[in-house]
Formats: sequence, structure tokens, C-alpha cells
Amino acid sequence: MPTDFTAPIPERNSLVKPFCLGHGTLECFSLKESRKFYEEFLGLECRRHAKPSMSVRLGMRFHIVCVEVGDLVHPCNVLNHWGLDVKSREEVDAAYEAALKYKDKYKIRQVLDRQEQHSVYSFYIEDLDHNWWEIQYYPNGFQHDDFFDFGDRFSDDEKVDLSALPELNIFGKAD
Repeated sequence: MPTDFTAPIPERNSLVKPFCLGHGTLECFSLKESRKFYEEFLGLECRRHAKPSMSVRLGMRFHIVCVEVGDLVHPCNVLNHWGLDVKSREEVDAAYEAALKYKDKYKIRQVLDRQEQHSVYSFYIEDLDHNWWEIQYYPNGFQHDDFFDFGDRFSDDEKVDLSALPELNIFGKAD
């Protein structure tokens, strides 16, 4: 587990030179219902900073702005998900069992099977707002560092075979 959640900023020739990736956004039906899920189930910190929105974070200088849009929510695909790292396979298993046990209480729509993929042991859940969350354990420490320390493994000119997507084991089987 890293003690310093910052990474050095490399020299860039970009037009914009940000000092951090500060936030992302997601939609929800109800801030009240979503906050209960975020705090009680996922263990995230929430603060209501505006009438239609709240900020959600976990220990870093990055936050998610959750915006209440009611029935205008746009459902997401599992490929668009938020990842939460835990410290062991056992914690993934415990989170998986909790997701199944408390599925109705927190209005969890789907709990996909646990699996080994992209060097992690994980599972995905679809929350009450159609947002996807991956609970994962990466045995080599902090996956973020490895993604960037290893450098590019493929050229930008290599084409992606989209016909293989259903076979990539990212969709799992709903419980």
C-alpha cells in the first residue's frame, strides 16, 4: 500500500498543463439514496456542496461529483466503471458476499461473478443509478504505478478487434 498517493508530473509539450486530475462526474436518481450506498456500502466520504450535487472521495485529492438528475439518468456499460482497491483476495470475497447479502437494502442491480482478469482478482456491481463499480485486489501492490512504470506495451497504430469484446471476460454473469 503506497504511503504517498502522488506521482511526479513529467515534462509535457501539451497545450494544457494541469497539475492533477481533479474530478469526474456521475449521475444519480436520488442523492439521498445514493449517499447511503456510497457511505454505508462502499465506504466513501460524501459532502453535499450544492442542491443538485454532492462530492464523493476516498483519501486522495480526486473526487467524483454526483449529480441528481432523476429519471434522466443515462445507464452506463460495465466498461465505464469506477474501481476500488482492497488489500487482499479475502477482502474481495467479503465485499462480494456483502453485495449479495445487502443487494436489496442498497438497491444493487447486478453483482457479477468474481474473476481473475487484467492482473487483478475482482468483481463488478451495478448500483441503483446504473453506475458500475469494480472491487479489486492487485497482488503486486499499487496497480496505478505499474500501468505507468511499465510504459506503452502497444503502438497507437494497432487496431482493436471489437468483435472480441464479449470474449474478454469483462461482462461476467449476473447473479
